Amino acid sequence: MEYISEYRDRGYAIVRGVFAPDEVARIGAAMDQVYAEGVAHGRSFRHGNLFYNVVDGEGGKPHVPMAQWPSYHQHVLDETRTDPRFAKILKPLIGGDLKQIINQLHWKLPHSRGDFAWHQDSRFRRPAEAYRNLGSSYVQTGLAIDPHNPHTGGMRFIPGSHTQGPVDLDTSTEVLGQAPQDAALEAAGIDPDSQIDLVLEPGDVALWNPYLVHASGLNSSDHLRRLYINGYVRAEDCDRGEWAFRDGQPVPIATTPSLVHYEQLFERPEPHYV
Repeated sequence: MEYISEYRDRGYAIVRGVFAPDEVARIGAAMDQVYAEGVAHGRSFRHGNLFYNVVDGEGGKPHVPMAQWPSYHQHVLDETRTDPRFAKILKPLIGGDLKQIINQLHWKLPHSRGDFAWHQDSRFRRPAEAYRNLGSSYVQTGLAIDPHNPHTGGMRFIPGSHTQGPVDLDTSTEVLGQAPQDAALEAAGIDPDSQIDLVLEPGDVALWNPYLVHASGLNSSDHLRRLYINGYVRAEDCDRGEWAFRDGQPVPIATTPSLVHYEQLFERPEPHYV
């Protein structure tokens, strides 16, 4: 399994053709449903861990660049996050008892930036004491629903950057909505020429390490670019998250949400606009 050595050496890997075209179409339709829900809200909305990030799009129309934890109510997306193929891919890397700390949808509008500045996912693993052994027990996955490449605003990676641990990247601004700048890499001692483009076809799954430096930019294509991200962790190394697999077997999503990133989950679980 070549992807295992590639992941460990480069900090990322690609597993081609994990989901068939008809499966991708079904997952894409589920994503479209969630997108329409966010647009209908018209502004950012939260219900427990479920969150729609809604911003002004073209002509002031609502746009949803991201939604978190739609699997609490969208069964197709829930089935996908616990698909046995994910368990098989992840087992050699982090074992069979896995929690999930990321369940996230991304949409990038045609001819739109929708940027993510250069960052490491480790930046968002807070509080630090709840997330242990980041470099060896956490794997991010991205399932391409549409072609994912430089023309659609696909991700860019710095191969091997995961071996450096935390990198001194500028953290003074939000990552979402900020254009990736070569100057940010140079300030952190990283050669901008080392960046590579992540190229995926629909149904491909990318894996990347939480310390891998990455970003994304302009979607210059004429179609919406969709990506389904699920982040998994060896259960014993995380005090948060929803169970995904026990001994490699899928675990249904909990009826009572578990603490993940939303710190006020138990104080303010009710639906509300943000």
